[in-house]
Amino acid sequence: MKGNMLSTVLVPIDRAGWPFIAIAALATAALAWLSPSLGWIGAIVTVWCIYFFRDPPRVTPTRSGLLISPADGVVQRVDRARPPLELQMDDAPRDRIAIFMNVFDVHVNRSPCEGRVERRTYRPGRFFNASLDKASEQNERLSLRLTMEDGRDLACVQIAGLVARRIVCRVQEGQRLRAGERIGMIRFGSRVDVYLPEGAAPLVTEGQRCVAGETVIGDLRAQEPARTGEVR
Repeated sequence: MKGNMLSTVLVPIDRAGWPFIAIAALATAALAWLSPSLGWIGAIVTVWCIYFFRDPPRVTPTRSGLLISPADGVVQRVDRARPPLELQMDDAPRDRIAIFMNVFDVHVNRSPCEGRVERRTYRPGRFFNASLDKASEQNERLSLRLTMEDGRDLACVQIAGLVARRIVCRVQEGQRLRAGERIGMIRFGSRVDVYLPEGAAPLVTEGQRCVAGETVIGDLRAQEPARTGEVR
C-alpha cells in the first residue's frame, strides 16, 4: 500500500522539464539568500515546475481498433473539419476532436493509435488562445499523419496556445508507434486535435475530461452514432 501511495505522488518528470526545474531551484536559492519571503516565492515556482512537467504512467486499452486520447484535458469541440493541408490527406472533412489542456494538466502527449508515422510537418504561426476555433488554422502547430494496419489514417495535431511557446515532438517519419506511446509535449497550455478516420464515430462529447493514454475517444469497430452528453 505504501509503495502504491508513493508511486501516485512521486511520479516521473519529463526530461524537457529538468532545465526549468534546475533554473527555478537555483533562482530560489539566490532569492532565499536575499530574503526568506522571496525564497518561499521561488520555492512555490519550483514546485509548480515539477508539477507541470510530471509524466505519470498510464494504463492504455490495447484492443485493436480503439482510438485513445492523445492529451489530458477537456474536449473543447467535436465537429467536422479538414485535416491540415500539409499532411497531404484527402480534402474531405472528418470528425475532429479538439482537446484543450490548461496549465494544470499533464502536458505529455501520446499516440492515439497503433500505426506508422507517415508524415510529420511543422508550421509556424500565431499564438491565439488555443480554445478559439481559429487556433487550429492560424496557430503554430506540429502535425502527424498516422497510418494504421488496415490502411486507414488519422491526423494528430499539436497546437501552441496563448501561453505555450514550444512544441516538443519526439517521433520521426517512418517510426512505428503503439497506442498510448509518448510522442512529445507542449509547454505551458495548449491543444491537441485528432482527425478521425472515416467510419470511426467520436465516443466523447464536448465538455468531457480526457486522460491521455487511457480515455477511448473512438472505435473503428463501433456501430453506434456519435455520443451526446449533459452536465449532471
